Order: sequence, then structure tokens, then C-alpha cells
Amino acid sequence: MRLTFFKKLKRHIPNLITTGNLLCGSFAIVNAFEGNLAMSCYLIIIASVLDFFDGFAARMLNVSCGIGKDLDSLSDMISFGLAPGLLLYQFVKILNQNQPMELLTQYPWLMYIAFIIPVFSSFRLAKFNNDTRQSTTFYGLPTPANANFFIFCILLYLFPDLPMIINVSSIIQPIVSNPLIMLGFGVVFSILLVAEIPMFALKFKSLKWSSNKLPFTFVLIWLGLLVFTNIVAMPTIVLIYIVWSIIACNLISKKVEPRDVNS
Repeated sequence: MRLTFFKKLKRHIPNLITTGNLLCGSFAIVNAFEGNLAMSCYLIIIASVLDFFDGFAARMLNVSCGIGKDLDSLSDMISFGLAPGLLLYQFVKILNQNQPMELLTQYPWLMYIAFIIPVFSSFRLAKFNNDTRQSTTFYGLPTPANANFFIFCILLYLFPDLPMIINVSSIIQPIVSNPLIMLGFGVVFSILLVAEIPMFALKFKSLKWSSNKLPFTFVLIWLGLLVFTNIVAMPTIVLIYIVWSIIACNLISKKVEPRDVNS
């Protein structure tokens, strides 16, 4: 009987981790409303960690549950769709208050462009749930990667004096402190969420190098960037992920493209 209890409990461990993701996203929304942007960012970071570990736990425990996939997408919609959209809106609003821009002051409704993130995130997640191609490869930018790009841009603005071996603050600060650029990123990255662009999945099948060369290589690059540029590494690695995926997929498609026998 005890063994049966532990088997049932094991099945629900990934769902409990996913629920933690959902709670962090909800708390992030509350903090964004209250103007606590840094705390909101930290909570989304924790949600991202939990989002990674729920899938990892499911694979390690060799458990699957029909409700798990839907629960994961619903949680991601809150933590990586609605929360970052609201956070970007609040951030752009604060930026414009500190250094008013004529366009946003004259047309304040333009700040609502930030909510393109939850709209396109919902399409991204719905597409993922119904697309059988996305078991090992994603089509479009994953919502956690999109969310992390924005929260770390916000943290870079909030903490401009972070120590760096290679100091790139003079390049980064003008970008993250410009509300129009940040809204522009919101539009571009939202389009990438639903774009038919294959992107590799950072899923570790095990802890062996031989079966996880790409994820491990990517993590090592990220760690190197983190050492030299502090948290600038976070939005940078998202950009590298996008470019790397596009280049890799183009190279693969060229390799497998059949030759024209008539040429």
C-alpha cells in the first residue's frame, strides 16, 4: 500500500513544480502592478527555473500525465505571457516619466503595444499543444526565452553599475533605457514567438555529454558570457539562441535538400 502511495505521489511531482511556476507568475503580476519591478523580475526568473525542472523531473521520474501538458501551458501563459507583458508596460511607462518622449507623451496609448506579448504568447502556447512536430524541436521562440529577454533588460536598467570584466554598460544602457526600442523589441520578439522558424530545444535527456552535446555547449557559452559580462549574458544568450537556431536549421535543410536530377 505504501508503495502504491509513493507511485501516485511520484506522478504528481512535476505538476507540483508547475504549480510553483504558476504561483511565481501570479506574484510577479501583483508586484508589477505595485511598481516593484525588480521583485517581479526575480519571480519570473524563479518561474523559469521551475519551468525547466518540471519537464526535467517528468523525464527523470519517467512519468507522464494528461493534465500536465495543459497545466504547463496555462502556467506559462501567466508567467511568460501576461506577467512580462504587464512588466514591459510598467517599465515603458516609468521610462517615459523619467525621460519623456514626445511620441509616447502625445500618444500614450502606444504603451499598450507591450500587451502584444501575452497575445502572441497565447497563440504560441496553443500552437505548441497542437503541433506534433515540437517534441524535440520548437517552431517559434519559446515563451520563457522571450520573457527572460525582457526581464533581464529591465534588471540591467535598474542596476546599471553591476561589476563586469568586459564593461558593456555604455552600449547596453542607451538601449534598455529607450522606451521605443523596448516596445520595438516587444513587437519583433512577439512575431518570433509564432514564426515558422525551427529552434532547438534545450532538453537534457540525461546528464551524459554524448547525448546532450548541443544543450551542454549552449550552457557553456552562456556561463562564459555570464563570467565576463554579468547578467548582460541573459538577453545576449537569447539573441544567440535565435541566430544559432536560424543558421543551424538553414544548414541542416541545405544538407537534406534533394538534388535536382535534371540540373
